[in-house]
Amino acid sequence: MIDKNEIMKIANDYDKDNVKIGALASHSALDVADGAIEEGFKTVLYCQKGRERTYANYFRAKRVAGKVVRGFVDECHVYGKFSEMVAPGEQDKMVRDNVIFVPNRSFTSYIPLKVVEDEFRVPMFGSRNMLRMEERSEQQSYYWLLEKGGLPFPEKIDDPEDIDELVVVKLHHAQKKLERGFFTASSYQEYKEKSDQLVQQGVITRDDLAGARIERYIIGPVFNFDFFYSPLEEEYEKVELLGVDWRFETSLDGHVRLPADQQMKLNEKQFLPEYTVCGHNSATVRESLLESVFSMAEKFVKVSERHYDPGIIGPFCLQTCIDKDLNYYIYDVAPRVGGGTNVHMAVGHPYGNSLYRANVSTGRRVAMEIRRGLEEDRLSEILT
Repeated sequence: MIDKNEIMKIANDYDKDNVKIGALASHSALDVADGAIEEGFKTVLYCQKGRERTYANYFRAKRVAGKVVRGFVDECHVYGKFSEMVAPGEQDKMVRDNVIFVPNRSFTSYIPLKVVEDEFRVPMFGSRNMLRMEERSEQQSYYWLLEKGGLPFPEKIDDPEDIDELVVVKLHHAQKKLERGFFTASSYQEYKEKSDQLVQQGVITRDDLAGARIERYIIGPVFNFDFFYSPLEEEYEKVELLGVDWRFETSLDGHVRLPADQQMKLNEKQFLPEYTVCGHNSATVRESLLESVFSMAEKFVKVSERHYDPGIIGPFCLQTCIDKDLNYYIYDVAPRVGGGTNVHMAVGHPYGNSLYRANVSTGRRVAMEIRRGLEEDRLSEILT
């Protein structure tokens, strides 16, 4: 892991009046850029050729006398592959441009984690050392951390032959490497039939199946809680709930829109749904359920401090299901900007807006914290 002192030596040489906020152009980059503009920063996104027009054309910023009057992306750097953005010369340019980098899931998917941890010498907002815990194959994954913190998560099934009720099998998609090859089963026989079918279709591989996580399926609605932890806050609560979102997944959502008899008549290729996330929507929860939400967030902050010094910084997302008895189960954790925060950009969310009496999305809250760190000379508490 890059030494914190090395990062701060770089950050301390920045022109504090001309700091830019940067991100890899995917996942939640629109939210990060929009929020940065709201707080008076210039933005720079790092794009891959063939995927750059969203950022370089359609959301390109127009400034009049320095004021943004349209869009929110000031600069785009386009590469043949995302991995080229971390070349030493490109990192030097980022440092010369006074870039504070905001990581997202795409960044740690396209850039090897070893590079992010040991070679990416650009000041990063958030918890660099916690990004690896997202990998379910890691010994100290988010499941390990949840267990250490006494947080609720679905029970793991170690042996497929022990399946005696509905489970979800979690593994990567064989062809869409950043997506899911998830499937459900309620018995070992169904597990065998579905896995054989998905292997034949090229959706999953035998090797990935051998390392898959099998866990009890929680029957209930999904709520992704977008939190923010502020090391700089001293007067009010350091944990903030900025918003809630939920996912649209293909082809699962297409299946559930069909009448049962039509679902049963689908051919072999169409019969098993896929769980590829393609969009998000906004949500709220019953007020009586919020106390438990904050309790989970506080526990997560404390356990992250114990095992990933200095702990979580800035945005994090607890992805949950709620069962029939109104119990939460955390099925995924994002120790950075969540995947659904674009649904809150510009308009914010009832929780974050009410807290700050303004339209505050996750992207804007990140920029607010960076601005405060600059003004109070406390960047060392939020950069890694």
